[in-house]
Amino acid sequence: MGQWESISAFISMGGYGQYVWGSYGMVLFCFICEIVGLVRRRQKAARELLMEARAHQSEEDL
Repeated sequence: MGQWESISAFISMGGYGQYVWGSYGMVLFCFICEIVGLVRRRQKAARELLMEARAHQSEEDL
């Protein structure tokens, strides 16, 4: 593992592990929230476009 003597030493990061891993956790959480938000916005936009296309199609049928 390079400079670390063991896995537990790597995880504890010289006593700063809670801050290091907590920071990684928060960044991962933010990435996941961003991805979920983007997917939801994309789905909403697709639904709105489909509804608009159907409304436009029904107007042409009249």
